Amino acid sequence: MQKRWKILPVNETSIAKLQTDLKINKTLCSILVQRGLADFETSKHFFRPQLSNLHSPWLMKDMDKAVARFLQAIDQKEKILVYGDYDVDGTTSVACMYQFIQSIYTEVDYYIPHRYREGYGISKAGIDFAKEQGMTLIISLDCGIKSVELITYAKELGIDFIVCDHHLPDTELPPAIAILNAKQIDCNYPYKELCGCGVGFKLATAIAEKLGLPAETYLQYLDLVATAIAADIVPMTGENRIMAFYGLKKINENPSPGIKALMELAGVKKHMYITNVVFMIAPRVNAAGRMDEKKQSNYL
Repeated sequence: MQKRWKILPVNETSIAKLQTDLKINKTLCSILVQRGLADFETSKHFFRPQLSNLHSPWLMKDMDKAVARFLQAIDQKEKILVYGDYDVDGTTSVACMYQFIQSIYTEVDYYIPHRYREGYGISKAGIDFAKEQGMTLIISLDCGIKSVELITYAKELGIDFIVCDHHLPDTELPPAIAILNAKQIDCNYPYKELCGCGVGFKLATAIAEKLGLPAETYLQYLDLVATAIAADIVPMTGENRIMAFYGLKKINENPSPGIKALMELAGVKKHMYITNVVFMIAPRVNAAGRMDEKKQSNYL
């Protein structure tokens, strides 16, 4: 099969300036300029990602409402349900949020829908489960932005929703207490390509900041976020690149018990790269969702 290469045009002046600033090979400078990294600062952020460059979670629309409702639930000792899809993004989102909440509050459970009986997204069965268990707050992850009728149904039952999603919203939004989704037209959050687990991570970050908890309270889940970023094939740019970088670092140095177990099952002996996560870890997480009666761990 013949391939036709399309070489992007280059600006020789920009390349020369970048080479002077970075003092690296001209060919590398040419590649950087072609990819929009045409000055010292952007190149520095590319080669040396820093957690300090992550955006404040409070820039996301409804974040203040989401945190306020969560803290109200804790104050009034409400039961909270963490709800997410059965794919990698949804499963890692649930594992991350469930463990984070459980570290500061005990009245929390999780729900992952049955692939064949309930399908993707919010299900009536999941809402009914919450009602039966006396839960009054559901935090949905990687789903919910299109579930107008079902979240309306939950509201009628006295159950509030905090939606953490990254899929493109429709014109009509669900009647949730808070909707965290950077792709909303009126959301000024600077980075629009977070995965579902990434949005959940932002909520955990905001809650931790509000409660004055140490950064490690939420940073310890970056290996899960990196797994979601890799599996969901979101752009490896901006915040995703930073979180993937540090998440991979954690995978290689101190992975969570679930990730460590999956690495052992895969026979991992060497340093893990993002492609290893895509082809060795992600399929094993996905496999649980394809079992008829699965038992997915909330401790990935």
